[in-house]
Amino acid sequence: MRTAYFDCFAGISGDMTLGALVDAGADFEKLKLELAKLDIKDYELILSKVVRSGISATDIEVRVHHDHGHHGRSFTDIKQHIEQSSLSDSVKAKSIAIFKRLGEAEAKIHGKSIEEIHFHEVGAIDSIIDIVGTCICLALLEIDKVFAGPIPTFHGMVKIAHGTFPLPAPATAEILKDVPWRELGIEGEIVTPTGAAILAELAEGFGPMPAMTLQSTGYGSGKKDFGIPNVLRVMIGEQEEPGHKCCKHPEVAILESNIDDMEPQVYEVVMERLFAAGALDVYLTPIQMKKNRPATLLSVICDPEKISAMGNIIFEETSTIGIRIDRQSRMCLPRITVTVDTKYGQITIKVAHKNGEIINSQPEYEDCKAAAAKHGVPVKLVRDAAIAKFYSQPCD
Repeated sequence: MRTAYFDCFAGISGDMTLGALVDAGADFEKLKLELAKLDIKDYELILSKVVRSGISATDIEVRVHHDHGHHGRSFTDIKQHIEQSSLSDSVKAKSIAIFKRLGEAEAKIHGKSIEEIHFHEVGAIDSIIDIVGTCICLALLEIDKVFAGPIPTFHGMVKIAHGTFPLPAPATAEILKDVPWRELGIEGEIVTPTGAAILAELAEGFGPMPAMTLQSTGYGSGKKDFGIPNVLRVMIGEQEEPGHKCCKHPEVAILESNIDDMEPQVYEVVMERLFAAGALDVYLTPIQMKKNRPATLLSVICDPEKISAMGNIIFEETSTIGIRIDRQSRMCLPRITVTVDTKYGQITIKVAHKNGEIINSQPEYEDCKAAAAKHGVPVKLVRDAAIAKFYSQPCD
């Protein structure tokens, strides 16, 4: 299980998160190509290497050429803009969920509905890029789980669109109300609402780093000097079941429900929410129920600790009043990703191993789809070219 651990020893912000993930191995050029699918103009993404109190880190700046966010953007505007893009469904769902957390926090603070809230800081172009870019980087790194350390305390005052407010900013405190904090006492804003929402939405737990085989570490730079290394550390590794070095046998939960009275269009939303919340797989099966009624079997595979979260989504979004729950073991081969150069461009390939031998290799569909569209050829030609290139090149 590929895992990312956010060590927030000096806090977290949107740009620090983006920098740390790129520093940990997310391809910056692929990130920019994916962000271009948002069709947001008049900004430039700039990467540089900096040193913060002796630690080398990646600094990413979103340089906006025109102030499009001066009057604010509504949650609905941002949601529609993301939905209308050609980004993957998973990236869309996670990005929208993060913005929804921000909107709900702002709405509660100001006594309004989320539809009435206009994002001043978080609705600006740079925050959209930070949030969507973070979700893109997690997908590029093929992260299955996210964990984080406790949130460091800080104090002072901050000026925002509504005036001068105490730190933590009210929205930040609201978003992180159920998250453990540790005493640090820095004066200044070291945790922003954007950074808080990213963690609150994506992290499955807060505490010490989980046991895993560490594969890469990245440092994302903050902009201010607080007297400590102002960086966010992201540690990426593989969690394995004890005693199973070749194949993993983790336990999974399977939630199922028979549904015969729901509009079929709603299943799209159901699946998006379940995947965004961490479902390992979601699928639909046509079935026949009593009195020969056609119906749909909704099946969700997830980690056992996510049973409650998955169940709540199913109850909220569907018409069912009951869910069956089963637990099963599964075998999973370790996997890595490699990139091959073809005449259609670079294609990512997922490679599964067993005892050091390649068992399976599959080109990334989204890469093949994009390359096929660009060159006006069938997807299968791009896929075949990628496979041929992979097996013709020397193995490392």
